[in-house]
Amino acid sequence: MTSPREYEAACTCGLLRIRLSGQPRLVSSCHCLACQRRTGALFGSGAFFGRDQVVRTEGECRTYTRRADSGANLTFRFCPNCGSTVFWENDRLADTVCVAVGAFADPSFPRPVRTVWTVSKHGWLLFPADIPHHAKSPP
Repeated sequence: MTSPREYEAACTCGLLRIRLSGQPRLVSSCHCLACQRRTGALFGSGAFFGRDQVVRTEGECRTYTRRADSGANLTFRFCPNCGSTVFWENDRLADTVCVAVGAFADPSFPRPVRTVWTVSKHGWLLFPADIPHHAKSPP
């Protein structure tokens, strides 16, 4: 019997890390303006894992909590040295940890299965037509 695949995400300087076991429950991209500002990019991509999939976290982190456009409180965990956001939690999804896809630094990581908050997506940015596009948060 083979063990489940493990993934490790880390900040830019490598001091803050999270290791997870198994496949993400969901991979989603978000175009809300707050995600654009958080990432410094046109959108953010998150991989949603069950809290029971967290093998371990390492390193010191700082937190920042904000209210999302959906109304949920999101608490971001970022490195105090380089400032990279590695993972976050949504108060409405207590059993879930969301990890920044870019923090895996793995081009073979599973692609998003949906894209959300497209009302604020840059018009020239194209996402595959075969994934659902949601103007705001899906129900």
